[in-house]
Amino acid sequence: MVNRWRFPMTGRDPGEEGRAATTLELFFDLVFVVAVAFAASAMHHDLVEGIVGESVVRYAQVFFAIWWAWMNFTWFASAYDTDDGPYRLTTFVGITGALILAAGVPEAFDVGDFTVVTIGYVVMRLALVSLWIRAGRADTDHSPTAFRYATGVTVVQLGWVLLLFVPEGMATAGFIVLIILELTVPIWAERHSPTTWHAEHIEERYGLFTIIVLGESILAASIAIQSALGDSGLSLELTLIVAGGLLAVFSMWWLYFERPRNDLLTSLRQAFVWGYGHYFVWAAAAAVGAGLAVVIDNAAGHGHIGELGAGAAFAIPTAVYVTTLWLLNYLPSEGGMAYNLPALIAVVLILLTPFTGQAVLLTGLVLAALLGIMLARVRPGVTA
Repeated sequence: MVNRWRFPMTGRDPGEEGRAATTLELFFDLVFVVAVAFAASAMHHDLVEGIVGESVVRYAQVFFAIWWAWMNFTWFASAYDTDDGPYRLTTFVGITGALILAAGVPEAFDVGDFTVVTIGYVVMRLALVSLWIRAGRADTDHSPTAFRYATGVTVVQLGWVLLLFVPEGMATAGFIVLIILELTVPIWAERHSPTTWHAEHIEERYGLFTIIVLGESILAASIAIQSALGDSGLSLELTLIVAGGLLAVFSMWWLYFERPRNDLLTSLRQAFVWGYGHYFVWAAAAAVGAGLAVVIDNAAGHGHIGELGAGAAFAIPTAVYVTTLWLLNYLPSEGGMAYNLPALIAVVLILLTPFTGQAVLLTGLVLAALLGIMLARVRPGVTA
């Protein structure tokens, strides 16, 4: 008789047909929507008040915690998702950690206190440690890799806890060191015997998270529009901002999913570059929503950042999104400089839009034009 409560965690087949995200993974993603929304909202409010440098740094720190915890769980699940009782319960612990992290975001932005964020992050990471230990005990072929993960992650979590007691002047240096260590653990662990992650599953999971962060941009814009309409009603300026914002977000979605990515995950090295690089894709995508809300607030007379600053709050993350997306999804296997020149021109034009007074509308038009060029031409090596 099969024990449906607990299955052996021996690793899944990387060539499994029809591998798709599970309902538990989708539920896990839903909780991270809250954390992303809190981070983007907090940065939006800081930027409106003219707090730029400090806000961007704190956003980058908080988003790292969100991104890294999500990504590590996703890659583990791709290799070892047993979907049994203990696995589900451990995932619920990770979800609880994500909610704790989200609850601590406002305090991190307002007073620079990362205590609650750190607690939530450590809860998520230690939940994953227990899964790695379980995998190490069951999957004898990959035991050294699993136990390396468990050891490395645990040591770094001790570092995060100790960082809470470090003098403020040393906190930034400590944060950078711990980030480097976090990023190094998978590289060190996978060198012994790579885990059996599923390329198509990873591609789908990353696509789903991209939809989440782009959806956050839509949500942030909707809230800002509602506030602006309540104060001054619908104006031509607000209409143009909304039209440009929607055009930009729609184009960002299309550009991401227009190119198949199944050839970008054919080796461990490619997987690391592609997987790690998405930090900038997702952080920028969520920041676009915050920037759009800043532009809308500024147009309604609520901002203290000025027209140029508000435009830059939208244009800069959009340019980062396009640049990183191109480096990860297009440049590795597409044509030469001439083929990729439109993307480079688009990034330059986007960065110039804040000086026009119509950053959102013009950015949306530039992205739509770039998308049009991509759709109109045939890729190198592809026949019509």
